[in-house]
Amino acid sequence: MFTRCCSLCWPGKHLRWTRITSYMEHQLHRRFSNTFARGRVFAALGSEEIMKAAILLGVLLIVLPLSSISQTPNTAIVEKNGVSNSDNKQQKTDTQASATPEMTATPAPKNDYVRPNAKTRFRRYAMGMFGPMALGKDVLNAGWSTWRNSPEEWGDHWEGFGRRFASSVGKGIIKNTVSYGLDESFKLDSHYYRSKDKSTGARIKNALISPVTARNRNGDRVFGFPRLVGTYTASIVAAEVWYPARYNYKDGLKNGTISLGLEAAFNLVKEFIWKK
Repeated sequence: MFTRCCSLCWPGKHLRWTRITSYMEHQLHRRFSNTFARGRVFAALGSEEIMKAAILLGVLLIVLPLSSISQTPNTAIVEKNGVSNSDNKQQKTDTQASATPEMTATPAPKNDYVRPNAKTRFRRYAMGMFGPMALGKDVLNAGWSTWRNSPEEWGDHWEGFGRRFASSVGKGIIKNTVSYGLDESFKLDSHYYRSKDKSTGARIKNALISPVTARNRNGDRVFGFPRLVGTYTASIVAAEVWYPARYNYKDGLKNGTISLGLEAAFNLVKEFIWKK
């Protein structure tokens, strides 16, 4: 029925299949016989194709969770001790109804921040490493670095892409683990919250200073050293441990600073583009 066109095509094999399936397999073998024989189908793609595929996948992983975020209320109040926001509102209503006129006339505090419970904090820690948005950033970073062939020792094909992706995931694990440990030890919250002041200047300020600030138990902004220590620790460890030998801690400091800048830029996207 078919003539043998390559070392992978055998007439007997095609005769056992239906005509359509056999014809499709036969055409694939004719076109990619050399590539299949060497087992390097993906290696045939260049760095540009890898970057395009990585950007597409990374954007999808980032946009999907952000789209769901944009449909949720923009508030810094979270559930605490198993009590939902609706329950809190009902309790406030009951309290106001039974309060004296003096208590009712007392202005409410400007800061309505409530520290998230332990379950919420741990979930954020896990999602910061393996959530769709985190993995999307890792894919984008690996695709961009593969296109630039940086580090060049890792190559600009799929093997290099895999090493860069693994490196990005590893740095994310170190960064989030260090930040989470320091947040828990010092009772801080390094999570990003959108600005409640809707003026343009306030929103830009909130996005830019969030990478270097955190919130204490009262919700006041303080110096955010957990995120800084986590970011620079991850970059320095990567440069000293698994990057090529020509990299050192100075490159780690540089990459850590770039990471903080990119994080501020991403905060601007969340602040202005994905609105509630």
